[in-house]
Amino acid sequence: MNALRHWYEQHVLPALIDVACGLAPIRRQRALVVPRAAGRVLEVGIGSGLNLPFYDRTRVRTVVGVDPALRLQPRARRRIEAAGIDVELIGLSAERLPAADASFDSAVCTYTLCTIPDPLAALREIRRVLKPGARLLFAEHGRAPDPGVAAWQRRLNPLWSPLAGGCRLDRDIPALLREAGFAAEVHSRYLPGPRFVSYHYWGEAVATEPR
Repeated sequence: MNALRHWYEQHVLPALIDVACGLAPIRRQRALVVPRAAGRVLEVGIGSGLNLPFYDRTRVRTVVGVDPALRLQPRARRRIEAAGIDVELIGLSAERLPAADASFDSAVCTYTLCTIPDPLAALREIRRVLKPGARLLFAEHGRAPDPGVAAWQRRLNPLWSPLAGGCRLDRDIPALLREAGFAAEVHSRYLPGPRFVSYHYWGEAVATEPR
């Protein structure tokens, strides 16, 4: 069983994630937030580099992409070459970022908070490394507002998460941002697709508390 799981995680899951996160409705969500990034950008959960075509090369100086899923990086490197952006890849999770305080002009986090083991710690680290007034640009799926859908999200988590690389269906994105010390402009709605996985949040956030 362990060998089968390892084979799935190494050879099947990366392709599934790349396809699912590259669907047209998700690309449209990326296009709403990623072009706003500027300067030295931290991208948390860069994965296979699906955000790279959406950066505005006239505004971005460099992108530091953090992600523990090293198996996705070959795809990311191909997209880096195509995008023509200066990108540094770091194979770590975001709960402890190897960066100085106030060292980034923007942060981008898309379809990542669902999977990070400790999303609150990751958001606090993002807040730490952002310059005063710098923006966190985000697009995520998460907890649905409808009680019936939210109940199904909770029921499905134990089955969904192992198949989807640790993804959880019901994380409360606005609540996590508030608890991490961000004031956020949040938009939300259902996108096309199964309702248990199609409620999406997007917008931008700035720190409200001292580091």
